[in-house]
Amino acid sequence: MKATVPSPTTAWLPSVLLLGACASLPDIDEVDRTATTALQDPSGTRLADDLQPALAEHPDASGFHTLPTGEEAFITRLRLVRAADRTLDLQYYIWHEDLTGDALFHALLTAADRGVRVRLLLDDLNTDGMDPTLRVLDAHEHIEVRCFNPFANRKHRLDDIVTDPRRINHRMHNKTLTADAIATVFGGRNVGDEYFAANTEVIFGDMDVLAIGPIAAEVSAEFDLYWNSPYVFPITTFYDEAPSEDEIRAYRVRSDDRARQARSSQYAHALEQFDALTEVELSGLDYAWSEWVLAYDQPRKVDTKEIQPETHLFPTLLEGMDLAQDDLLIVSPYFIPGKELTAYLIGRVEDGVRVRILTNSLQSNDVGAVHAGYARYRKALVEGGVELYELRADLGDRVAAGSEAVHSDKSSLHAKFFVFDAHWLWVGSYNMDGRSTFFNTELGAYFRSPDEAKKLSSRFDEIIEDVAWRVELDERGDLRWVTLRNGKEEVMHTEPDTTWFKRAVTSVLRLIAPEKQL
Repeated sequence: MKATVPSPTTAWLPSVLLLGACASLPDIDEVDRTATTALQDPSGTRLADDLQPALAEHPDASGFHTLPTGEEAFITRLRLVRAADRTLDLQYYIWHEDLTGDALFHALLTAADRGVRVRLLLDDLNTDGMDPTLRVLDAHEHIEVRCFNPFANRKHRLDDIVTDPRRINHRMHNKTLTADAIATVFGGRNVGDEYFAANTEVIFGDMDVLAIGPIAAEVSAEFDLYWNSPYVFPITTFYDEAPSEDEIRAYRVRSDDRARQARSSQYAHALEQFDALTEVELSGLDYAWSEWVLAYDQPRKVDTKEIQPETHLFPTLLEGMDLAQDDLLIVSPYFIPGKELTAYLIGRVEDGVRVRILTNSLQSNDVGAVHAGYARYRKALVEGGVELYELRADLGDRVAAGSEAVHSDKSSLHAKFFVFDAHWLWVGSYNMDGRSTFFNTELGAYFRSPDEAKKLSSRFDEIIEDVAWRVELDERGDLRWVTLRNGKEEVMHTEPDTTWFKRAVTSVLRLIAPEKQL
């Protein structure tokens, strides 16, 4: 019989029928999971014994230590995991199986082997292909892995995207690691080499905070809220059988081998330059002791359509911005202010507040559509007196990071922090864009640190024109970009360091990209 070729109008029909029959998430009430809660009393743990004397000297305050370098941010996470005696709670948007991600997985296994309860909560958008690892980890008697807003189709995720787009569009962007409910790290970094200055292709400039004391208990309560929410499913939900003993042994061998490779890597040599690696006790670090405001989106933001103080972080963030009297410094990698926030920032300038903003340039941005959305408001901001800067993409050498540092081909901004009146800081996961405001869940905190705030503010002015493009208006009222590269001023009248094709694509996206989704 002669073979026939389906016509264009019917060729897609089997796929549509299959999509219509795709799997769906089970009712959460029918899922086998047990509600658990954070450690209520950390006394008797090594961390509590180490930190309690300092905490006793600062009643009703928490200690905050900023982590601006990727190396120190990785070391700090590793130290917390190794120091934990009873519990570890980890909540992340992205976790890569690369050098640093595998090293932290290995550290979690080692902690669980000594009896530490590990709860690992991952957003499911970026776990494609990771189920074998997550299932083996979950098979440990002291480790449980759960996924936020998971894909029902573990091998054909496009099915969920096509048939359930509204649900899949909501993601958990929070990033926290808490040890024994007394020490926590939160901020902008996911887990992966590019976030910890271990990647040779791209390095993300980022910011985290190590916080100790009562705020860690609040972060633990936030974790419990998500962990036990109806939007979170155990990884075991999607598999009838546990991993075999052979699979578990094979992963252990592979994990041990990866850990040995990590210890002999160039990155390990780079870490040796940091005092934090050899610091015996966390109490030896410098802390800003302060009151604080921890703010985060509620998990049920997934089901809400309107911004409300009861469910959304943004109103709390805006309250802090309202309090700035002299100076407001905003660092946000994805910056799409929209008409209302653009008018608000210009209004702050008219109130006499100096407003400085650092975001990505087109070349340093890893999401071109986001830059297209931002570009719609760039000229209005500059005309309104906002000082606007875009990070250069050629800073991967990181000369100041030391001779052993891992050099990268490209630099990109990933930090999300604000400085208010050189006195207060906000550090968190929130990008100033529609996606963080409406769709993703986020977490961050205000705290007072005059020394750190003043240092960040003054350092910004000292180096900004050596690392970023200043966006300004030329004599004709058009945008131009100015920087100092190798000590010489450069002026550009188009998006710097980009090809005509990239600029053309971005121009098209500027017309059609749905701003609220970016």
